[in-house]
Amino acid sequence: MDTSLVERAQHGDESAFTALVLAIGDHFQALAYRILRDADMAQDATQQALLSIWRDLPTLRDPTRFDGWSYRILVRACRAQQRSRSSLVARSVFEYGGIESDRSAQIVDRDELERAFKRLSVDHRAVVALRYYLDLTIEQAAEMLGIPVGTATSRLHYAVKALRASVEADARTAAQGATR
Repeated sequence: MDTSLVERAQHGDESAFTALVLAIGDHFQALAYRILRDADMAQDATQQALLSIWRDLPTLRDPTRFDGWSYRILVRACRAQQRSRSSLVARSVFEYGGIESDRSAQIVDRDELERAFKRLSVDHRAVVALRYYLDLTIEQAAEMLGIPVGTATSRLHYAVKALRASVEADARTAAQGATR
């Protein structure tokens, strides 16, 4: 991020802040969607995060740390959004491509992953999204979330373990239902 842009926005330059929003808005929206699994909730969380950034930007001590600081605000907004709604609308975990004959298998896989992903906490979803969607290192994800590397590593480990267990449990349930 251009630190001069951040500094100008810190001093109330609305055009600089607009440029910041244009630079980060789509990334924020995509990450919020990956965490919340609902487009409307993601949009609300993104808007709330951007408002918080505008309000709190003058308090940012080091403009070079804007990225991590702003992503932490976004994750907090996602947590607040998650708490404000009791249920999530199912969305796909990953976008699948491929040939048409594989389409039904892809849909089943996507639905299994979606059910498993929805069972994770927002904190676990955030680490998974930062690590695998944004392709950040675990150290970068930890910095973005404002948590120790060990905590991020632990959350990622338990999230992947929970995803695996959930998918396997769903497969066993489906297999048992098919044999009856």
